[in-house]
Amino acid sequence: MASLVLSGDTSGSITVSAPAVSGSTTQTLVNVTGTLAPVVSGTAQASTSGTSIDFTSIPSWVKRITVMFNGVSVSGTSIQLIQIGAGSVSTSGYVGGGWTSNTANANSTTGFITGGSGNASFTKHGIATITTLGSNVWLCSYAGGWGGTSGTGEVAGGSITLGGTLDRVRITTVNGTDTFDAGSINILYE
Repeated sequence: MASLVLSGDTSGSITVSAPAVSGSTTQTLVNVTGTLAPVVSGTAQASTSGTSIDFTSIPSWVKRITVMFNGVSVSGTSIQLIQIGAGSVSTSGYVGGGWTSNTANANSTTGFITGGSGNASFTKHGIATITTLGSNVWLCSYAGGWGGTSGTGEVAGGSITLGGTLDRVRITTVNGTDTFDAGSINILYE
């Protein structure tokens, strides 16, 4: 393979050139201030026991977190909930709500809910995206559905302002006492 050349010029741009078989290809990066960071995968955790699942030590540079639910179930009918925090999990100050098709609407001030109702008989499959607006303001949107039933979809959204830099995510339930009994959960952050 031919060499990769990285060079800058007085205009403040950096050009990366890599020769191709039929010639050369040039990619120019615009002059911006920021950090180029990879998408990092957490370690998937089995959601088969306990009342909460935590992902901690999230780096301070993170601007977006994706929470993935794969066949997640709890022992009761409490709605699954995502909480975030800076130094500790924030359990108040959330604004938002959720909806489950043909079932119910709900809201929560204790976390980002993942739909409008819960059901111990079904499993959750979905993705929540948590993104910063800046100044420790975080927004969440969730879309998913229940396994084990046809045509049941869920959507939810919300926001919170943290007192510091986000460093953790917790998945639990609104009542905090239903236990996880199936599936797995993981996060991506970038």
